[in-house]
Amino acid sequence: MALVKTVRGKTPEFGDNCFLAENATILGEVKMGKDCSVWFQAVIRGDVNSITLGDKVNVQDAAIIHCTYERAATTIGNNVSIGHRAIVHGCTIHDNVLIGMGAMVMDNVVVESNCLIAAGAVVLENSHLESNCIYAGIPAKKVKELSPEQFKDTVARIADNYVKYASWYMEEE
Repeated sequence: MALVKTVRGKTPEFGDNCFLAENATILGEVKMGKDCSVWFQAVIRGDVNSITLGDKVNVQDAAIIHCTYERAATTIGNNVSIGHRAIVHGCTIHDNVLIGMGAMVMDNVVVESNCLIAAGAVVLENSHLESNCIYAGIPAKKVKELSPEQFKDTVARIADNYVKYASWYMEEE
């Protein structure tokens, strides 16, 4: 069973049909929508500020979501995939976003809907990423527009697949 812990009087809240891996950690002021999944060794730490996840968000293995005390909460929209070992910290992620493996998204960043952040990208503090674009590099820069075909084949496909993957694990419980 995942480590779910109350911190400073705040207890995580979960929507329907959420999968929490046995060694996932969810602490404090965390509110999660329905059909979400938090995978092995992932940490969602709402101890110093709030973290809100919409529906159909997947937080893949060893990813970390945190925030900054009294300065930057973390808000994540619907249909968002947070890749393995990614760090999402004190930012706002709108709907239909893919954050690639090992990417970092720092404080006060706003990621508009329908974006793809490439694996290993570092999105610097206070950046604003526009809709329908792919961002890559250190620091992350817009590299091209995200076509409807790319969107369907990556962002939408991965979000949908993680709901399916989670169902495999929930069948076994």
